[in-house]
Parts: sequence; structure tokens; C-alpha cells
Amino acid sequence: MRRLLALRAGKELTAGHVRVPADTLGVSERTVWRWLAAAENDEAAASDPGARSRADTRFTITSEVRGLLALWKGNVRAVHRELVLRAARQSPPADAPSLTTLHRAIRRDLTPGERAGLAGGERAARKHDVFLARPRGWRNQVWETDHMQAPVLVDVEGKARRPWITWFTDCSTNAVTGVAVTPGDPSRESVLAALRSAVLRDDPYGPFGGVPEKVRVDRGKDFLSRTVTAAFDLLDVTVEDLPAYTPHLKGTVEGLNRAVESMFLSALPGYARQPRPGKRSSRPKDEVLLGFEDFTARLLDWTSWWNTEHRPAPLRGKTPLEAWQDDPTPLRDVPATDLWTFTLEDAGTRTLTTRGIRFRRRDYVGPWMTGQAGIQVRVRFMLHHDHRIEVYHAATGRYLGPADLADQATDEQISAVRRARAARARRLKKDLEASQRERYAAVNQPEVPRRLGALTTAQAEAELTQAAGTDLSDLAMPDLIPPAAPPADWRTPPSLVTRTAPGRPAPVPPEPAPGRPPGSTAQTTEDGDAS
Repeated sequence: MRRLLALRAGKELTAGHVRVPADTLGVSERTVWRWLAAAENDEAAASDPGARSRADTRFTITSEVRGLLALWKGNVRAVHRELVLRAARQSPPADAPSLTTLHRAIRRDLTPGERAGLAGGERAARKHDVFLARPRGWRNQVWETDHMQAPVLVDVEGKARRPWITWFTDCSTNAVTGVAVTPGDPSRESVLAALRSAVLRDDPYGPFGGVPEKVRVDRGKDFLSRTVTAAFDLLDVTVEDLPAYTPHLKGTVEGLNRAVESMFLSALPGYARQPRPGKRSSRPKDEVLLGFEDFTARLLDWTSWWNTEHRPAPLRGKTPLEAWQDDPTPLRDVPATDLWTFTLEDAGTRTLTTRGIRFRRRDYVGPWMTGQAGIQVRVRFMLHHDHRIEVYHAATGRYLGPADLADQATDEQISAVRRARAARARRLKKDLEASQRERYAAVNQPEVPRRLGALTTAQAEAELTQAAGTDLSDLAMPDLIPPAAPPADWRTPPSLVTRTAPGRPAPVPPEPAPGRPPGSTAQTTEDGDAS
């Protein structure tokens, strides 16, 4: 360094003079030039180039800076402004780091996952994590299940809806063992329908199926409901309830959710995430949507293609069907009749009368009930399918047959009732929105908010009178006429003293006449004589 200083004092240095020391010290040319500039002003810098003084200690990320990064959602410039303001408020004023120094310290002291987490939360930080892959076991060792709302608008009875898909997938072979599609929100019935199609191996569900050893589910209330849990217990299946916000722990079914959208759903008409021209991403008015039946048929065809023709990368060139058939693991099958019983909810015992079976305040009848009145039966039913119940003998458990709802309304009547309910709900919603809408005056300086909307005195009194007249519960006041005060020699609780009328002591009961038992009162005749 001293030789460079002497050379610089004699003549102007060039890049060639600096390049050799920079390569020898393992630093850049720019660093050597900075050392030279510092050595001209400080002798210590010449003897120990690159050493930092105490006044120039390296800035590091502290817990305070972490909190500011989280507060400002990773905005480094906003954090720098906050640090400058805090340093200026100190006594004496301190030096704040430059914006470049702050950027350098963040890149050096924080990992990419920490920076993403401070800016976007836990989900953003999880994208920088490393996840281990589970070893592939055998078929039916572990299944995974999940709900997925398809990003496709489908015509459901004249309304555009996004159906839900519920399916089970085998983690060893990546095969979709069972699937169920629901036009509206899924429920326990969706899980049970998908479970039946997953376990059965007869046409059209096979050859995949059987009873698994374990099923991984998330914390959805449908998968952990009493009916679904009871069905898994009867099938001797272990349910693994995964923690919340851990989709990586059931990566097989999550990968299937992503694959079905990119490989199938994105090409369907009515795809909700399709980029649209113009300022608004609204759906074209002339777009023709698929019917629910057509959508279900296409989804089942794609599921068959996935199982028989698609070759996922983890299977190393095999299809799920080939991987399933190459696995010699024996399968556990359940008869269809038993499986149907396991996936029904138990409603307890009933007595079969001449009017049928009374269930949920409605009567259910069936042709097999002739001559059976008086026996005790057990009722099982499918969730939300209230038009039919399944009846079993209470003592023997033998299946007796189905029972349908008596005096069931026609489809036209049901549609009319639903239209009337929808119209009433729209009117009620409109009335509530009108009553709760409040407007306030705009301000350009700090002041108390001022509510807009003028009423005359007559209008206000008329509305208050109408409201008081309709609320009949205000008239039911048991303390409207307070009771009389008790005698002075009584010990009255303080809570009752305030509810009595002061100054009106209750009359003291007369003492019984000699010879009469205590508590009896004298009877008076019409002439006033005691009797």
C-alpha cells in the first residue's frame, strides 16, 4: 500500500498499476482505489488497509429493523425513512445508515425466506423452504383427500356456479381412486359419495379401490364430522389429521389440484381465471357455459385419462394403472351393501305405525311395510337426501328396505317455493340495506364526522311512535307497579329495596285469636262479628 502511495505521489496511477495488488489481495480494483483514498487522510489506514475504525462499524439487522420490515411489508425505503427519523429524534442526534447500507445488510443478514416472510407472511416464506419427499410405499397404504372449487362457471339450473370436486388419491401410484362433484358447497355427503366410489372396485369405479390403511385429511369440518369419522372407524381406516396451513404434508392431492386446472379446466368454456381484454375482467355475455352433467362427464373422462394414459414423473415412465397392477399388495374389499350401510348416518329407533315411520316430523312409507306395523326399526339416512330413508330391523339389524317421503311435492311446486323464498330474501336484503345506509359529509380538515340526512320533527315522532307501537315486548314490564315496602322489622335484601314503593308499608297480618292455630285468620260475618 505504501508503494502505491509513493507511486501515486510521483505520477498518476492507472488501472494497470492497481490490478496486480487487487488480484493479489483478492479484492476488486474499486476497493483498492477506496483504500488509497482513505490512506491519504489516515496513517492507520495505510498500515492496515481495509480495516474499519470504531466509528465506522458494520451495520447489522436488529430486532428493531425486523419489526419495521414487518410493519412496512418489506418496503426498505420506508424502513430507511423511519430509521432516519428515529436517529434525528435522539439526543444527541445519531447517524442513520444509508439506503445502500441498509439494502446490503438486509441481503447479508436475512435469508430469502425471511425477506419474503416479512413482506408477504408465512405462505410467502414457505416458498423458499426445502421439503423432503416421503418414500413411496405400497398401494392403499396411504390415501389423501381434499375439496377443490373448480375455477369454471357451470350452468346449474339456469345459474352460473363454480362446482366443487372431492376426490381421493393413492400416494403410491398417483391414481385417483374416487371422485365426487357437487354443484354447490360440499358437505359430508360429498365426502361419503367420493369414499364409496374410491373403495368399490366394480364397474365403473375399478380397478382402483379397496380399503386403505390410512387417509390424510386437513382440518376441514366435513372430513372430521361424526358421520365420516364413524365410517372410517367401521372400515378400520386410520385418519391422520394434518395441522392447519400445511399443504405440503399432503402434496399428492395438492399436486392433483394444480394439475387438473392447468391440464384440463383452463381449456373449458367459462374458465374464471382466463385473461380478458379491456379494463374489466368480466365474462363475455355471449359465452355459452357447460351444463353440470356435461362438466361432470368431461371431468370423469379426464380422470380416466389420468389413471390410464398419463405418465407422472415420480412413476418413472409408468401410468398409475401400470404402477397399480405391478404392485402385488393384497387388497381389502367391502361388499357394496355393507359399504352403503357404513356411510349412512344413524337416526336411532322408531316404531312402525299404520302411517309409516315418523322422521323429522314427516311420514315415510314403503311397499314392504304391509303387515309390519308395530315393530321397532332403526332409521339410517344419507345427508341432505331427505326424500328417502333406509330402514333396518332394530333387534336383528336386518335390512328391511327403503322408505320414501309421503305426500311429496312435485318439482314444479318446489321450484315455485324456491322462487318465492328468493324473492322474499331479495326484498328483505334491500330493506335492510336501505335502513342501514348512512352518509357522512366530506371534510378537508380534522373534525367530528357529521351525518347527513334531514328529518322533520313530525317525521321523527311518527317513526318513533310506529316503532314503539310495534315492539310489544316493551309493554311487558313486571315492575311497572312496584310492590309495597315490607314491614320495618323485616330483613329485606338490598336488591329488592330499590324495587319497592317507598312510604307504603305493607299491612301487618293480624294476630290469631286465642284458641286458633297460628297462620289462620278470623272470618267475618255480614254483621261484622268474628266467627
